[in-house]
Amino acid sequence: MPSHLASSLRMGLLALLWGSGFLWIKLALNHGLSPAQIAVTRCALGTAVLLVLARSGGARLPRSRAAWGHLVVAALFCNAVPFALFAVGEQTVDSGVAGVLNATTPLWSLLIGILLGTDRGLSPRRLTGLLLGFAGTLLIFAPWHRSGLMSWGALALLAAAMSYAVAFAYMGRHLTDRGAPMAVSAAQLLAATAWTTLALPVTGAGPLRADLTAVLAVTALGILGTGITFYLNYRLIADEGPTSAATVGYLLPVVSVALGAVVLHEEIGPRVVAGMAVVLAGVALTRARTSAAADRSRAGATPRSPAPGIAVPAAAAQEAHAP
Repeated sequence: MPSHLASSLRMGLLALLWGSGFLWIKLALNHGLSPAQIAVTRCALGTAVLLVLARSGGARLPRSRAAWGHLVVAALFCNAVPFALFAVGEQTVDSGVAGVLNATTPLWSLLIGILLGTDRGLSPRRLTGLLLGFAGTLLIFAPWHRSGLMSWGALALLAAAMSYAVAFAYMGRHLTDRGAPMAVSAAQLLAATAWTTLALPVTGAGPLRADLTAVLAVTALGILGTGITFYLNYRLIADEGPTSAATVGYLLPVVSVALGAVVLHEEIGPRVVAGMAVVLAGVALTRARTSAAADRSRAGATPRSPAPGIAVPAAAAQEAHAP
């Protein structure tokens, strides 16, 4: 099979697996699992997959205390907190809308970079993209309507996207060149599993009342949507470079909306679709300078993952894909 065709198929599969994560969360919630139970299970299953992949590739987990200290912080903001918040948010918000709000992560990343002074390349084009992206988010929320999405669930989803952005800023500063990406990612998810397990008694997870659908959904979320996606994403970055791999992020809201409508019969009105289009257009504009720089430095660059939940410091670290 030609390499470009293999990469295209890998990109399509990656978008499908990542975008379907919002569906798996909704199904698990609807069939008896609590947000805390979903978070800890997906972390544990994703960790198991990455440990197997790391071991098969001969990679070893980090050994230094400093690396593990940074991984514990990264795991909190890039895994434990957003994984739980996405499950909390989808208790009241459709899975398709959750996928759209997840796409705001690059906007929060840029805003944090501006506030911290780490991103000084705010050209008129990127500023327009930032304003356009948040305007699209406002259109999705529609706070001027009584039936708008300004609810605790929607705010939890936005907080999850912001948590990813905080994590990427931290990881970009403290987790550069800490080891093999597969092993570092496995270590990060291992720390996230510990965080979510410790949180179970505090969150009042309650008794396990999951049926077979919930078990299958959270298994797919952990193994496919949190573990296997890292491998596919890493291969895509190695083959095509970080900029091409980052384009998968633009497909995720489309996948989440389509799956929500087909499988769960969610109704996504014209306003939400318009808001999604505006958000993605804004994100595309904010990435203009980053993409150009990545293209120039692609040759000889070390592949790094842009995937939250399994991410190591990345050339495309301000992209968020996984729910």
